Amino acid sequence: MAFYLALDVGGTKTEYVLADDTRELARVRGGTIKRMRTDAHSATQNLEKALAELTALTGVSMKSVTRSCVGAAGITVALVTDWIREAFAERVGGSLILVGDVEIALDAGFFGGPGVLVMAGTGSNVAGRTIQGELTTAGGWGPALADQGSGSRIGHQALRDTFFAIDEDRTTALLPAILELWQLPDLESLIGYANQIPSPDFTRLAPLVVRCAAEGDAVAQNVLHREAEELAYLAHLVIERLRRDPSNHRPEWVPELAFTGSILEHVAPIREGIVSALRRDHPSLKVLPGTVDPILGALWRARTGSLPVAG
Repeated sequence: MAFYLALDVGGTKTEYVLADDTRELARVRGGTIKRMRTDAHSATQNLEKALAELTALTGVSMKSVTRSCVGAAGITVALVTDWIREAFAERVGGSLILVGDVEIALDAGFFGGPGVLVMAGTGSNVAGRTIQGELTTAGGWGPALADQGSGSRIGHQALRDTFFAIDEDRTTALLPAILELWQLPDLESLIGYANQIPSPDFTRLAPLVVRCAAEGDAVAQNVLHREAEELAYLAHLVIERLRRDPSNHRPEWVPELAFTGSILEHVAPIREGIVSALRRDHPSLKVLPGTVDPILGALWRARTGSLPVAG
């Protein structure tokens, strides 16, 4: 029997799936093994612990694995890829496919085919893949420069809009909610806390923005609407690049759209706002339901042996 191992390597955690040809046998979550984020000793410990858990849950030796696929950011960095290749050669049987985290997320929705993926969690990014397998992206420049529609951006923009509402003599439920969350006594304390260096974790504010919006707060609703529009514009840019791609001989073609990430999984106004905005220019746009799980893209590659397109 063939066994396949799939990994989704993040900066703080790594997801693992062990499967056979038809079923998932076990899933585990461990610490990061990305060498840009941790030292070699910690990465080794995290990998060995997770592999041992998979074996304990399934009885399958890692040396019996037919093929593995690891999806990770930074696969162009030798520190990342060299360590993964050496670690797997020592501990896991079979062949290894290394691919970017964006590509396994696209694979989870489109199984190697063309499409557009909008990602929004703590950060955000939009990626597209042509018929020939080439990738194009928009956004993803980090919290200081981009991350439209992300948890961090939603929280930060809500805080800014709260103070703009104060300037306009408008009330918003966001102000008392933020004070309560951060356990601050008054507005002056909030000003100092928000402007400190390093900055506070604005991502923590995102759930209360969603809650206040659902309860009818206009300031919170406007934050979600604006972030959805900005993230949709990035997706529009990617769609237009794919439409102009020479390998696509159908100018009217619009690729399917998929979502991934905690914001797009849990914040319906963002997801629905993106679709609504895109359909103004792309009325025939097809949208995959729900959100895709990137590790299933890694599992698809492990099972099929499909390699990333070079170039």
